[in-house]
Amino acid sequence: MSGAVDWSDGGPPRSREFGDLYFSAEDGLAESRLVFLEGCGLPAAWRGRRAFTVAELGFGTGLNIAALLDLWRRDGPPDGRLSIFSVEAFPLDAADAARALADWPVLAAVSDLLVKRWPGRARGFHRVDLPELRATLDLAVMEVGEALAAWSGAADAWFLDGFAPALNPQMWRPEVLTLVAERSATGARLATYSAAGEVRRGLAAAGFEVSRVPGFGRKRHRLEGRLPGEAPGRPPPRVAIIGAGIAGASLARAFDRLGAPARLFAADTAPASEGPAALVAPRLDAGLAAPAALFAQAFSRARQVFAATPGAVISEGAMQLEIGPKDARRFAAIAGSHLFEPGAMRLVDSAAASSRLGEPAPAALEVSGALVVDPALLLAAEPVHARVDRLVRADGVWRLTDAGGETLAEAEVVCVAAGMASGMLAPDLPLRAVRGQASFAPGAHWPVTTLFGAWVAPAPGGVLFGATHDRDDEGVDERAADHRRNLEAVAAVLPALAGRLAECALTARVGLRATTPDYLPLAGPAGPGLFLLTGLGSRGFTLAPLLAEHVAALALGLPSPLPGPLADLVDPGRFARRAARKGRQ
Repeated sequence: MSGAVDWSDGGPPRSREFGDLYFSAEDGLAESRLVFLEGCGLPAAWRGRRAFTVAELGFGTGLNIAALLDLWRRDGPPDGRLSIFSVEAFPLDAADAARALADWPVLAAVSDLLVKRWPGRARGFHRVDLPELRATLDLAVMEVGEALAAWSGAADAWFLDGFAPALNPQMWRPEVLTLVAERSATGARLATYSAAGEVRRGLAAAGFEVSRVPGFGRKRHRLEGRLPGEAPGRPPPRVAIIGAGIAGASLARAFDRLGAPARLFAADTAPASEGPAALVAPRLDAGLAAPAALFAQAFSRARQVFAATPGAVISEGAMQLEIGPKDARRFAAIAGSHLFEPGAMRLVDSAAASSRLGEPAPAALEVSGALVVDPALLLAAEPVHARVDRLVRADGVWRLTDAGGETLAEAEVVCVAAGMASGMLAPDLPLRAVRGQASFAPGAHWPVTTLFGAWVAPAPGGVLFGATHDRDDEGVDERAADHRRNLEAVAAVLPALAGRLAECALTARVGLRATTPDYLPLAGPAGPGLFLLTGLGSRGFTLAPLLAEHVAALALGLPSPLPGPLADLVDPGRFARRAARKGRQ
């Protein structure tokens, strides 16, 4: 869904969908500051707080959020972190937002940054990093009730800024206002420009103490509300992460961005190694159900995170070739899906695919945002190369010990992100090893990452291709037979390329993938103060950034960027719950 904006009368932008202005024609910024910032008691409400959460219904042009970020930049706690959650069913594009915000040069320091990182329009949650401002924004592009039900946060302040109740009654339904109360922290403040009786009664019924106060400009009244009580403060916990692959490195980044730097321990005494290149691409599910949404959001987030690391992106774009009788229909469904940004998935015929690849090829789905990345630059966090042999919990603190029983660290929060080795520290995990050998052909060239069951990708100094997939095989030795298998897989679809690759002196990258019975990762709590990020299979670089932010948020009691239904998909307790429902241990 796309927000259509009417600029025809020369005044503030007007929504074609609802026929209402996005902000006051008198002075939109002054209105935002009075109604929402002062109405929620800011900046006084966040004084002395290390974490503060603001939620908004009606993102629109982003004006309220720009005003909020500007105030936070000037008056926020120096060591504080601001989390913002907003909902918009009809998102504007960045050009319209830039035009709307340009009227207030005083906001340029934050509005330019916000527009530069403007969230996408695909259905789902979109995270926007604003580390310069010690803030994050999560935008839910979906219907308001669904968005609030899926959000895991508890807001300290609410901006209710949907279009007028008479024009947009969906935003002001009693069940929506009840969800607002349920997603509020103790002592939460609330503000809205509306003074409609049904809004006031709905907020009061949801538990808010509501006051009618003078409005802005020609509007006589507006509403302010508050939930009883005071929000408790708490110091950040000590955090330890076990595992220095992409899962552990992503967790270290996520905790650092949330103001809780972690100590990172390698799973073994040898440094982590991920080979010369890694692929970032979504799993393509034609059913477009919850797993497809998980992979689509994770793919989008991984692109954002890796693109922000200088030099990390080796190449961009991929061709997913049609190799089965159902692929054409499957690719057509995916290309028309609301889970991806407009134009991100494009059907190409055989002639176009052949021209791109330089040899005969079937029709394909072009995945414009797929990446090949340099793992070495993304695993830059320096771990402690000490093997953690055991975790012992006492008095709310985890003690990490080595094989001799010596304490390596103590922490209130421990995240186990060690692939198959995770099972040594968190027993009874439903993990299964899958050995994979990729082949590297030095000196070879290939124009674009190509997937067809197997895959071929350009890498620094050559071409990486493969990979084998052998369950319950934990050997990490290089095998000539597996090089032959990889060449045969390429030859079945791209014989000319396979012939060139066969002439190279192949080397191998061998790894053990940790998989689960339902082929979905484990990301979430596994006990008091204990969290997991493992079972990522062959898509670790696609899944790790988003799921690490999810785990870090849960560990620190902050809003997760992952909608509730998708969080349930990866919750480590799902297998025990399924077994209990079936009467099994």
